[in-house]
Amino acid sequence: MNLFRTKAIEEYREDAKVTHLKRAMGAFDVTMLGVGVIVGTGIFVLTGVAAAKYAGPALMISFLLASITCAFVSMTYSELASMVPVAGSAYAYAYTSVGELFAWLVGWNLVLEYSVGASAVAGGWSAYVCGLLKTAGVDLPQSLTAVPADGGLVNLPAVLITLFLTCLLVRGVHESVTVNKVLVAVKLAAIFLFLFLAGPSVDVTNWEPFAPFGWAGISAGAAVIFFAYLGVDSVATAAEETKNPARDMPIGIIASLAICTLLYIAVTAVMTGNVPYAELDNAEPVAFVLRELGYRFGSALVGTGAIAGLTTVLLVMMYAQTRAFFAMSRDGLIPQSVCKIHETYRTPHRITLIVGIAVALISGFTPINVVAEMCSVGTLFAFLVSAVGVVVLRHRAPDARRPFRCPAVHVMSALAVLSCGYIMYNLSSMTWERFWLWSAAGLAIYFLYGYRHSRENKEGQ
Repeated sequence: MNLFRTKAIEEYREDAKVTHLKRAMGAFDVTMLGVGVIVGTGIFVLTGVAAAKYAGPALMISFLLASITCAFVSMTYSELASMVPVAGSAYAYAYTSVGELFAWLVGWNLVLEYSVGASAVAGGWSAYVCGLLKTAGVDLPQSLTAVPADGGLVNLPAVLITLFLTCLLVRGVHESVTVNKVLVAVKLAAIFLFLFLAGPSVDVTNWEPFAPFGWAGISAGAAVIFFAYLGVDSVATAAEETKNPARDMPIGIIASLAICTLLYIAVTAVMTGNVPYAELDNAEPVAFVLRELGYRFGSALVGTGAIAGLTTVLLVMMYAQTRAFFAMSRDGLIPQSVCKIHETYRTPHRITLIVGIAVALISGFTPINVVAEMCSVGTLFAFLVSAVGVVVLRHRAPDARRPFRCPAVHVMSALAVLSCGYIMYNLSSMTWERFWLWSAAGLAIYFLYGYRHSRENKEGQ
């Protein structure tokens, strides 16, 4: 059995010409796509929990540690995205470098990462909307805003926003990108409003002790909030729909990472400088800090920005999920019929509807626990395999066209592998158990269907 057969880079490029996904995005669009998914759940939800339970004010160091890890990965991703400018991101990079089995495992874990993550974001979106309506005097019944396990019938707002964004994604990437840019602008305005209102009242004595849980807490905090950085992979899935991927992808990946890292550290510093870290253990820490300072109207405005932020995260995660499925179906590892391109909209409408309905059902009826860690482990695994793959391709295809070359590639790759491995080491044992169970289920599907139906398998016979 040839489990490690690879797919030629030129074959991927030919596939892209045949399927004709619409190339509608430039470097700025790609950057905003990255900011749209990276600045969201992490900054509006996870910062409070991570500060209270894991790192305290030293969460700033946790974000720096995660962003340095992501910087190493971004350099390798940028080279791979410029070499293999197709949908699929880490899945496609693994297929061209380390082989089909690893590619399937990466793709399968991306399914978990995006589906579970998108469902959790939809639930968070619902919580912010209900909180904002309650502030305005509109109290929705619990039966329509909570999942059955929490005493309700269905989380209806989560279902409705998911289905709305599904329709938007079916309509086309241009419309989705336009909406994303507007929502990113609202979200960034809300963050800068928070910094403007709360920044002057920072009391540095709240930063003492700076690292109450020690280095172990800083590392654990980095593992939890790494969920925020899966945007790097989400951006890479857009390569086949950018006008000039050789230029636009490296700019978009690196620029979005730099912008988001500065914002995360600034918000964490202001947040923990105004309120003792132990009091931040809630689902809306940014709005909570402003309410504590007496800015009730400002809190409502920031809550509105959080809703916009979570909307962009949900939009991009669902987009990335469909593109990962699309790449896998094109290679025959899942049925190709589910990823047919719509004749008018030029989008994979069937898989978009399937993903949208699945996410709506999960978010509407299922309580999502340890979502951040579950998403983090899938992201880190994809990053690690890609970091190895870029070096493999340097040796296997030394003359391949590389519009962007990762500087000091062997050093960058080694640092990416070590830093990803270190953060994975700090994930909980329960997360690892679920990761192995999910991977085992994926392997069963691969050997029952994917291996035999693989295009590479059929062409090699």
